[in-house]
Amino acid sequence: MKDQANLGKFADPHVTADGDTRAHVPLSRPETLWFNTGTLCNIECENCYILSSPTNDALVYLRSDEMRPYLDELEERDWKVREIGFTGGEPFMNPDMIDMARMALERGYEVLILTNAMLPMMRPHVKAGLLELHKDFGDKLTLRISLDHWSEENHDAVRGVGGFKRTLEGMYWLRDNGLRMTVAGRTIWEESEAESRAAYGRLFAEHGFAIDAMHPGETVLFPEMDESVEVPEITTACWDILGKAPEDVMCASSRMVVKRKGAASPAVIACTLLPYEPEFEMGRTLEEAEAPVQLNHPHCAKFCVLGGASCSA
Repeated sequence: MKDQANLGKFADPHVTADGDTRAHVPLSRPETLWFNTGTLCNIECENCYILSSPTNDALVYLRSDEMRPYLDELEERDWKVREIGFTGGEPFMNPDMIDMARMALERGYEVLILTNAMLPMMRPHVKAGLLELHKDFGDKLTLRISLDHWSEENHDAVRGVGGFKRTLEGMYWLRDNGLRMTVAGRTIWEESEAESRAAYGRLFAEHGFAIDAMHPGETVLFPEMDESVEVPEITTACWDILGKAPEDVMCASSRMVVKRKGAASPAVIACTLLPYEPEFEMGRTLEEAEAPVQLNHPHCAKFCVLGGASCSA
């Protein structure tokens, strides 16, 4: 979807509205293969980029037997990926989540699971599964907890009343059992990054969480993903102007597997942030997904090139 603010832009995958050559990004350093476990979630957050909710099943549950061929292909294509990431929706709503994590860990990959650490993660059989994974693989498993803000008031404004306390309860359980945690927050409030990180640091210290608030991989702060804000298109000349390179952008290092409702098989998409945009679907296989990605969306400019964001650990 292209918003009115960007009318006329992002129409041609190869040429900008001004007639310049649009920038593209080759898959130059594959590091993370993401699996979207499904868009169903136990809560519905304000401005969720993927519109996860208790009723949105546009992306259905991915199953273990659908994931396995992609792990095989990673080895066949020699991608040298270090990390398998799982996102949703809420991944722990997927009944195969523990099995899929084990499958990836057994092949030697690090595993990153994005979770709100609420009820789906706290079910007895999920906790038992996580404890077994931790016993067998230790810190090869990381859970990134969605803690939108360091304050209860602002976090709950996004995720609903009581969300902050329920997420902290999940984090206490992870802390007490020695599982590795990181945090993902948002920068939609009027405070500087330094102020935000300092406040997260105080929160982590208060609760005994072994998370470095100053480390961008342990406390990841995401900008607001608002398509109504006008952004520039990224041309090939922008790399030198901005002092950046194509390999700095997220799609140089990652792809994501999704299963669309009604589809016969999963598909590979270019970007974790654009699961519904058909032009970013690359095919059914990793081989097809090795093609370059045209930076033909507002998120490509604001979130990745100008914002420098990354979903990886």
